[in-house]
Amino acid sequence: MNGVTLKRVPLKPVPLNPGRLTALGRAELTLLVRNRATLSVALAMPLLMVFLLRSSLGDSGRTASVGEATLTGGIGMVLVLVVYLNLVSAYVARREELVLKRLRTGEANDLEILTGTALPAAVLALGQSTVLAVAGAAVLDVAMPRNPLLLVAGVLAGIVVLAGMAALTSAFTRNVETAGLTSMPLFVVTAAGSGLFVPVDTLPDALASVCELLPLSGVMALVRAGWSGGADGTDLLVAGLGALAWTVITVFAVQRWFRWEPRR
Repeated sequence: MNGVTLKRVPLKPVPLNPGRLTALGRAELTLLVRNRATLSVALAMPLLMVFLLRSSLGDSGRTASVGEATLTGGIGMVLVLVVYLNLVSAYVARREELVLKRLRTGEANDLEILTGTALPAAVLALGQSTVLAVAGAAVLDVAMPRNPLLLVAGVLAGIVVLAGMAALTSAFTRNVETAGLTSMPLFVVTAAGSGLFVPVDTLPDALASVCELLPLSGVMALVRAGWSGGADGTDLLVAGLGALAWTVITVFAVQRWFRWEPRR
């Protein structure tokens, strides 16, 4: 025998323990607060990008529509920057520091470890989305969301999808220094084609058909529908199924390829 083949253990389908999740989330939050650079980017960058976008749009004579597009796009940018980019680095760092390996020897199951690591980023994204919805609407003189529950559902779906994509991306990331490179393709494609600031249905038909299949397109359709209302049942069903499909895909991919030990 020339070598030993290591069997990859899938995520264990067992119930989540609130106590262990809270402990893992608290520990991850402590590490996030200590990393001043990551925390500063997570807190300031989404709001800064929304401000820059609003300034570049200027007064187009369509204040309400421009304001709504700015705020819904800002929520999408919060999800990408705070959840996806932050968690790629977090998963890679915990793996390379052998934190994930040590956690697996304890009582916490695989899903609890991944979820606990993602909790601070998820809470931060929810908080920033709330700030954008309330303060942003007041500053830009935009009506509050017509369907807040649908908006919240869209944000939660985005957190789940992007947390899964972050875990998957970390499997192909050698170290924290290269996390920015491996996460850049999804960031660029999502920002350009998932309807963060330009609705997918306004694009040429062929391009729109491709963009509708992107991971965050269904999520952004739900977010826009929750804010502006007016979407029919078919559109909401398609958006919801899209978000659900990407959730299933990422769960399967993470089970198959996620790395719990450092790359060698």
